[in-house]
Amino acid sequence: MSNVGIYTPSDKPEETLKDESHSPVELQNNRLELLAPAKNADFGIEAIRHGADAVYIGGPAFGARATAGNSVEDIARLCSFAHQYHAQVFVAINTILMDDELQAAQKLIWEVYEAGADALIVQDMGILQLDLPPIALHASTQMDNRSPEKVAFLEQVGFSQVVLARELGLSQIRDVAANTNMQIEFFIHGALCVAFSGLCNLSHSFSNRSANRGECSQLCRLPADLKTRQGEVLAQNEHLLSLKDNNQTDNLEALIDAGVRSFKIEGRLKDLSYVKNVTAHYRQELDKIIARRSEFVASSHGRCEHTFTPDPEKTFNRGKTDYFVHERSQGMNDFRSPKYIGEEVATVKRIGNDYIEVTSNETFNNGDGLCFFPSDYAEAKQSDDKLKGLRVNRAEGLKLFVLRMPKELKVGMTIYRNHNQAFETVLAKESAKRIIGVDLVLADTDDGVSLTMTDVYGHTATQSLIVEKTAATDIEKAQQGLRKQLAKLGSTDFTAHNISIETAETWFIPTSMLNGLRRDTVAALEQARVEGYQRPKAWKYNQDAVYPVKHLSYLGNVANEQAKAFYQRHGVIEIQDTYEKNGINEDVPLMVTKHCLRFNFNLCPKEVPGIKADPMVLEIGKDVLKLVFDCPKCEMMVVGENRQVRTTD
Repeated sequence: MSNVGIYTPSDKPEETLKDESHSPVELQNNRLELLAPAKNADFGIEAIRHGADAVYIGGPAFGARATAGNSVEDIARLCSFAHQYHAQVFVAINTILMDDELQAAQKLIWEVYEAGADALIVQDMGILQLDLPPIALHASTQMDNRSPEKVAFLEQVGFSQVVLARELGLSQIRDVAANTNMQIEFFIHGALCVAFSGLCNLSHSFSNRSANRGECSQLCRLPADLKTRQGEVLAQNEHLLSLKDNNQTDNLEALIDAGVRSFKIEGRLKDLSYVKNVTAHYRQELDKIIARRSEFVASSHGRCEHTFTPDPEKTFNRGKTDYFVHERSQGMNDFRSPKYIGEEVATVKRIGNDYIEVTSNETFNNGDGLCFFPSDYAEAKQSDDKLKGLRVNRAEGLKLFVLRMPKELKVGMTIYRNHNQAFETVLAKESAKRIIGVDLVLADTDDGVSLTMTDVYGHTATQSLIVEKTAATDIEKAQQGLRKQLAKLGSTDFTAHNISIETAETWFIPTSMLNGLRRDTVAALEQARVEGYQRPKAWKYNQDAVYPVKHLSYLGNVANEQAKAFYQRHGVIEIQDTYEKNGINEDVPLMVTKHCLRFNFNLCPKEVPGIKADPMVLEIGKDVLKLVFDCPKCEMMVVGENRQVRTTD
């Protein structure tokens, strides 16, 4: 396998921690987990091959990506593969549930547990009232996990890992981590939902497709007009609620120091090349940190070799931002388009009937996808699709023949590449492998020899061979032959670090018999590794834990009687039904977000003295929504009526 762009640190085994007085998190606090998305089992397997320590996948139902469901059989197949490398599989059952769905959810939870799943990602607290198997629980970001008090409560009621809100900065993450023993998980890459997760009902109000039920219509990605209350137009037909994509490449070490231990990549609906490329990128970045800082280890086994140089810019992204990790700043959004624009690669030099010539330092290939923004942007803004595209049919250096010449293309325009055919071709092939170092010892037995293989994590296996012991006549040549045959591990996950020949003499052993012994020992070690894997244990449930607030509005997403009983047990005295029950018939916040349009248009009272934070109006098509600004919290609310109530009346 080619070593293009490979970073391959030496294997660093896990620390052996036997002291049962430590909590699970204390035992794992030095382990860094790269968590990748799995649209299906095959995507999950490739994510693990490319460096994921864990993957998250949807089951047949109740996942926050309704179109990314998977059978229990496929989850079992993924678990079987993952556990070979002591990687984990988390199953997302992270929607809110209606009363008539609880029994089916309980049955599914048992099925995925029996299939080998390591943890459930949960939003609905009604699940904690069910008869659950001893499976670890992770608190979904849909729970709106922002405060130390909320996270401390989640730990008390049995969660072992918490997915923090994407909007948190380093100081806030540090505060949360200081108040919990749970493993802290944080999104480091991928699409950013403009709303605080779990606090958006815009999709349900407009289309009866609930984001809390895995059916978000992504209304926020549509173009809109922004006006003051007096009717002044501030922006027209812009994608005002569409954010750039999350990219925390430069902040990984700062996040580690703040307390993050699980680094999550978004993208259960993304294609396979995205999963391979982005997973490989962050694997290499984390491995550099691990190599430099000896106190940390990867949470799964094996080092990864990649046949390509990972580059997140070459697969789907909407530009990049590190969001609020370093507090608020401009540049978190690109109002022009919610699509993948790609990398700036060229300037148009000449236009022919079926070709363009460009000025560029890049190499172009047949099949490349290019795009551009029309120069008459004001005219283009009248269209929902401002970004124009073209496909390279044949590339002859910097002369690019295209299938269809867009009439809007002009000399001097900037060209972006949003499909790199050469890069995609590499990723379409086998592009990664996991390698585990082993030591081999050949020793005497009473009636032959034995081969012992021990991996760098302490797993060992021994197999014996009955063979007549005849001393080799050419000892040096025989030694070389033995080592050469024993080292032939290329088709396995193992690579030989040390080979010791500890027999009384150098015996002549037929090559076919030695190869059979090596294969048997490899199989035995693989089995020993699987048997040595232990799933994380469920945490204890403290029945006396007290929820940090006494009142829950519709934004608490309580959709069933079991969830209501859970909160009442823990001290909540007033609970409103979730928005999806269509009991809200007045104007209310349909979305709560930290993204602030006043800030984007230089109208923030904290930044510009003398300006009042008056409401604004957001027009999406024929619908008018009011924007209300909570300046003390630095939050914006998108306010409107529940159209489903109006529709059903």
